[in-house]
Amino acid sequence: MPHKLRKIRKKRGSRTCGYGRVGQHRKSSSKSRRKVGRHKHGWSYVVKYEPDYFRRIGFTSPKSLIRRVNTINVGELEEIIYKVSPGRRKGKPLIDLTSMGYDKLLGKGEITRPVVVKVQSYSRRALEKIEKAGGEIIAG
Repeated sequence: MPHKLRKIRKKRGSRTCGYGRVGQHRKSSSKSRRKVGRHKHGWSYVVKYEPDYFRRIGFTSPKSLIRRVNTINVGELEEIIYKVSPGRRKGKPLIDLTSMGYDKLLGKGEITRPVVVKVQSYSRRALEKIEKAGGEIIAG
């Protein structure tokens, strides 16, 4: 319980505040939870035992801050038709990739069934393969 008659109140203003010689408390800081001298007399300890103490190492490229694009390939569309019961448009199954969380349709793989695909963006090869199978892509 804090009170005004604590020992430190009496020692305040004296040269050493009850520590005795000054050197007895020089490297430990007044608050024991701190790690004093990491850039000064404690530097060799940091180098040897805690090399990541200051954490920021290297350069963060602005490219890493760009949002990742979630992609899917044309070859995976037929599996989606069988797993998810798609809607219909012009008598063809409608696959809404935007609502499934995909941002872009890429052209790897083959598709044999005509489908209508709704997606934000797509590659040229994906468009060619979908149209070759008799389907179409709706941007959006």
